[in-house]
Amino acid sequence: MRTVLATLPAEPDRENEDFAAAAPGAAVLLDGAGVGGNETGCTHGVAWFSSMLGALLLRSITAHPARPLAECLADSIGLVRSLHEDTCDLAYRASPTSTVVAARLGAGALEYLVLGDSSLLLADRDGGTTVVTDRRLDEVGKRLRGPVDALPTGSPEHAAALAEYRDALTGHRNRPGGFWIAGPDPRAAEHALTGTVPLESLASVTLLSDGATRLVDRFELADWEKALVVLGSSGPDELIQRVRDAEDGDPDGRRWPRGKTHDDATVLHWVLP
Repeated sequence: MRTVLATLPAEPDRENEDFAAAAPGAAVLLDGAGVGGNETGCTHGVAWFSSMLGALLLRSITAHPARPLAECLADSIGLVRSLHEDTCDLAYRASPTSTVVAARLGAGALEYLVLGDSSLLLADRDGGTTVVTDRRLDEVGKRLRGPVDALPTGSPEHAAALAEYRDALTGHRNRPGGFWIAGPDPRAAEHALTGTVPLESLASVTLLSDGATRLVDRFELADWEKALVVLGSSGPDELIQRVRDAEDGDPDGRRWPRGKTHDDATVLHWVLP
């Protein structure tokens, strides 16, 4: 079994809010979200939240191999909450949150969990691919982000529209008819997408943050089969570099409207024997 990991912050001088890690037979990837700094109501910040939750989740899913991933996630969310609920305002609307992707090898099967808009890419031994992505955030976003996409990325007008969009999006977070994401409430884990896949059918498993999937699902410069070719031949660093090259070629978001010119991008590629 071979695991390769690459991650790159949105900007060189910014903290990377993605987190990914692997242990024998298990892997996790999280993409933190928030407004940054004390504006989240949390003195620790978004990167602290995603890395702390990711580390505790990886520990839980390896220490308790028979326990469902959703229960491990709920426990881990509760543990993170206990670490800072006495110092931070976790009832604040913009309290840090994170997407979660987790995968674990069991007896003849791969168990997975996806919460939020990060993705799990499963490559079959016969050459087929399956992508598991929680699209509820995208569906809510499409209804709200029209004014943002009409403006040049990075302009003052775009920044103002983006702030309004994020505030409106927060009102749909972790509630029926909206979307679900890991935050202060462990009950969000109950709404994760979960499943199992026969291990004998899989050639590789790849966990990606939405900053890395842009090449396929936003820019449409590759399909998942081509992305796997890049991962197999050149690795996750090359896939992320192709995302950066595309972003640099469209800094104002005219071709591909988006909230940020660049985004944190992380890929964990797991090749099975």
